[in-house]
Amino acid sequence: MKKRLATLHRTAACSAFLMIFTFFSSSLLVELFGSEQDIFFVKTAISYAVWVLVPLMAVTGITGAKMAPNPRKGPLVNKKKRMPIVAANGLLILLPAAFYLQHLAALGQFDMIFYAVQGIELVAGFINLTLMGLSIRDARSLKRSSVRKAA
Repeated sequence: MKKRLATLHRTAACSAFLMIFTFFSSSLLVELFGSEQDIFFVKTAISYAVWVLVPLMAVTGITGAKMAPNPRKGPLVNKKKRMPIVAANGLLILLPAAFYLQHLAALGQFDMIFYAVQGIELVAGFINLTLMGLSIRDARSLKRSSVRKAA
């Protein structure tokens, strides 16, 4: 059961990370090189895809909490400290920004408000990618140390 939980956690976390990376990179690339129609397409795709991302993030948090309910030191404590920031950033900034940007793109309103919100979204997305990447790194270091102990 513990192995299944770890596999579910790892799969959800990596899938969420890849989705956020895809959202971030596609937004950045379409802003730099795409047309307004391309921007609308990307923003619409993201507004639908977040309904997959939110449960992935929830599964990641729940399984992580079940596997390490009260870590006292080391990488698990760092992971546990990062995740509320990632969750708050996602729920309070990234999710509303995704829907608002899609709305503005649907109206063809590519003005200073659109680009200000887009800038905020990119910064928040970069922060989440960084924090999640650090957590993935910490998880890998834990796995490496447990393999060394077993050998």
